Amino acid sequence: MKNIFSIAGNEARRIFVSPLAWAVLGVVQLIVGIVFVLSLLDYARFSEQAGQSFGVSDYIGGSVFGFAVIVLLLVMPLMTMRLFAEERKSGSLTLLFSAPVSLTEIVLGKFLGLLSFVFALLALLALMPLSLIPATELDLGRIAAGLLGLFLLMSSFGAAGLFVSSLTREPTIAAVGSFGLLLVIWLMNMLAFNDSIPFTAVFSYLSLIGHFESLRRGIFSSADAVYYILFTALFLWLTVQRLDMERN
Repeated sequence: MKNIFSIAGNEARRIFVSPLAWAVLGVVQLIVGIVFVLSLLDYARFSEQAGQSFGVSDYIGGSVFGFAVIVLLLVMPLMTMRLFAEERKSGSLTLLFSAPVSLTEIVLGKFLGLLSFVFALLALLALMPLSLIPATELDLGRIAAGLLGLFLLMSSFGAAGLFVSSLTREPTIAAVGSFGLLLVIWLMNMLAFNDSIPFTAVFSYLSLIGHFESLRRGIFSSADAVYYILFTALFLWLTVQRLDMERN
């Protein structure tokens, strides 16, 4: 565990000293912040027309978290593209292989380092709906479920991006490949609603976005959490196998 946390600390420092991380945080906050303000204006208008308030946590939180997923699908490949590709290109990956640590520790350490960025991004996103607490009564359970869904989804994005980064020496190729892989898995949700093709239930289960929708609505299901955990574990395991092939 000591080796894992040491690698994670080094990776976290590499991420946060990079201008890319701060640019991503700023751009995501700006874009999602605009959606947050527009959602507030829409909510105020609809409440006035209806003559009563309704589901502020569901309307505001659901809108913000739902749109954030689209933005994160675009930016997470940028954060994972350098994890192994850049080290392979610079030659430092060979030095990492020669260190007295296992491949599993290397992969888990880099993944935990990436999660430090995920936590920072989630903390900033959480401030938006939570800023409404002094003005209205929020359903904190719904907000927590939405944040949990975002964390699990971003962890899945990160694990898939980590794997694609281990396949190439070019960070840009890793970013494009990660985005393509995530988009294909995402679009399985569309196949799940196409009755003209078989195995719609399988496509529905494999869809990344399908499992997030329940959590975004405040409905926690252990099946959704297990799916994301298995998805993340699968791609971390594939990354270890890919590095093992390279080292040998």
